[in-house]
This record gives sequence, C-alpha cells and structure tokens, in this order.
Amino acid sequence: MEIDARFRYYFQHPWSRLIVAYLVTFFNFLIFAEDPISHSQTEAHMIVVGNCFSFLFNKYPGLGWNVLKVVCWILAIITGMLAGKFIFHRQLFGRYLRLKVFREDHGSWMTMFFSAILFLFIFSHIYNLFLLMAGSMEPHMVTDSMGIRNESFMKIAAVGTWMGDFVTAWMVTDMMLQDQHYPDWGKAARRFWKQGNNRIVLFWTVLISLTSVVVLVISTDWISWDNLNRGFLPSDEISRAFLASFILVFDLLIVMQDWEFPHFMGDLDMNLPGMSTTHVKVKLPVCKSIFKEEYHIHITGKWFNYGIIFLVLILDLNMWKNQIFYQPYEYGQYVGPGEKIFTVEEPETLVFFNRSTLTYAWRSTNINPDSNLTYKASNAAQVLITNTFKNRMQTCNRHGA
Repeated sequence: MEIDARFRYYFQHPWSRLIVAYLVTFFNFLIFAEDPISHSQTEAHMIVVGNCFSFLFNKYPGLGWNVLKVVCWILAIITGMLAGKFIFHRQLFGRYLRLKVFREDHGSWMTMFFSAILFLFIFSHIYNLFLLMAGSMEPHMVTDSMGIRNESFMKIAAVGTWMGDFVTAWMVTDMMLQDQHYPDWGKAARRFWKQGNNRIVLFWTVLISLTSVVVLVISTDWISWDNLNRGFLPSDEISRAFLASFILVFDLLIVMQDWEFPHFMGDLDMNLPGMSTTHVKVKLPVCKSIFKEEYHIHITGKWFNYGIIFLVLILDLNMWKNQIFYQPYEYGQYVGPGEKIFTVEEPETLVFFNRSTLTYAWRSTNINPDSNLTYKASNAAQVLITNTFKNRMQTCNRHGA
C-alpha cells in the first residue's frame, strides 16, 4: 500500500500531469512536421470517419437520390443517438457493465455522438446497396474518401489536434492551479491564478493568440520544418509509428492521471477552464415538443475536461494507422537514390500512375509529352527533410519531383 500511495503521489503530481499534457502537444506538431503524408497530393482516405463525411457532405447524385441520401443520414443520426442513449449508455454501460463513470446521465451525450458516427457508417452501406441495385451509380457510392488532398486534410487535422491538445493542456494547468490536492505546490502561481479574472483573461488570451499563430504557420507554410530540421531529428516510418503510439498512450495518461480516476465519483467544485461556472447547461426545447419530456445538454466536471480527448484520439489513431501501413506509392510518392522519398507535386497526373510507374527509375527515364522532359525533371524540385522508407535510421531528403 505504501508503494502504491507513493506511486500515485508522483504519477498524479501536478508537474507529472503538466509534462504529459504539454508533451502531447509537442509530439503532435513533431509527427505532423515529419510525416511525408502531410505533403502528399493524393486524395485523403479515413476509415469510418471518411465514410460519414462522404455520406453527409459530398457525392450527391441529384434528383430523388438526394432525398433518399438525406433521409438515410437523418435516420442514421436519430437512430444512433437513441441507441447511444438507451442501449449503449443506459443498458450496456450502466446496467450490465455498471461503469460508475457513466452513472445516471453522465457521459450520455458523448456516447450518443460516437453511436451516431457508428450508425452513419452502417447506413452509408445501406445507401450504397440502393445505388448498387440501381446500377451505373458507382461514382456516387459512399467510400472512405474525404474529397480533399492529403496535404489539406493533414493541415486541418493538425489544427484540430492542436486545439484539442492545447485546450486539454490548458485545462490541466487550470485544474492544477485551482485545486488543493498538493497544497505545497506552486503557491505563488496559484494565488495569482485565482485573483480576480486572471485565469479567465489569461486562458482566452493565450488560446486565441497562439491558435492564430498556429493556424497561420500551418496554412501558409510560413515556417518550413524541413528546412529547419536538416536531418537534426531524423525519423522513418517505424520511429513515426512509435511516436504516434506514444501520443495515444499520453492521451490516455492524461485521463488516468486524474485524481478521481477511474470512477470520477467526486463532484468537481472548481470552475471550468476559461469560465466562471462549474458546469454548462443548455436546454433543448425541440426535444420537449417531440418526446413530451425536457432534455438538455448538461456538461460538467470531467466530461467537459476530458471529452475533447476522445475526439482527438480519432485523429491520432488515423495518424498511427498511416505510419504503420505507409507505402509511398499509395500517396503519390516514391523512393529515390540514397533512399530519399520523392513527392509528385502535380495531383492531376497521379490518376495515370500506379505502383510500377511511381518509381525513381521509371520517372527518370520516361518522357512527359507535355514538357518533353523526364517526369522527374518536369517538376520543380522542393527540398524537404525526412527519412528513408526502408526503416533505416539515417537522415534523408524528401524532394518534390
């Protein structure tokens, strides 16, 4: 018991929690900068989430098919939310598994959200069956394609993970400076944090200013990590896969380091990050008119603080999957001399290439009829720093070619 108590003391110490929270933010930036997929011009694919995105926002065939598609995804969302509330949350988590963290209505909206994603995925395949029976509708079938290039999707994902990770880190900072579990830690900082509106002003000022800088840097390529790195911090797909796994573990550690883990039975008596209240409650009048019962969104305590981590986990899991199964030709890339990774910068030409033609030898010897130069020479070179595809820990360059 003494060992357990000592371990919990250091494992849940404010410094340990802050280090883990901010390391996740740094690691997410690092893997985005090192990942060759972030420069790929091929179309982005993401299992499950890509199907839901395609189902909701693109590939509408027109006329009556549009009505059928809208009806299908509306039914999917309604069915998913009802299943999440009454089957997964109330029956599975509450009655059978008896998970205390899901007691009463705690976590019901998060469960309903993920259940809706699941049923959108299921109904997208039901919709595909209708298209398959109609014949000649293959271009409109729902797939895991996001409809945007990997380069653009990775920038969006980077901004999303930044928001999730930084808000989580700021949330952990706010909790450490408000709570009294370690009364001898950071006395001066906690005293300043609690004075007046200091915590609210600092939270929103730092969040808005840093987010603006991050969005500017990522969207404009104002700072090129490849030019700064120059092989100082080399990586290959194996090391990036380990880095992605560390990010996933650290995401879970943030939750596990909470003082009330795993049951979260205590009532959080501190204000929520960036707010002067301990909870958020929004009434839904439309539910009362439909179900004759008042429903509301009530977010409090740990579900407000850690709910965003579960959303970030989706993007982190996709990043992990990309590193484990990375094959250059699938992303319009190929390996050249010195095992350097080259990226095809012309997305419109990728439809004509396959695994055999996306090689350095083929692109160096075959002529592009539009320029009368080899395919490699017809593209402007852009030097990018990364590592070999073949799992060798050495510094390599990634060129646009």
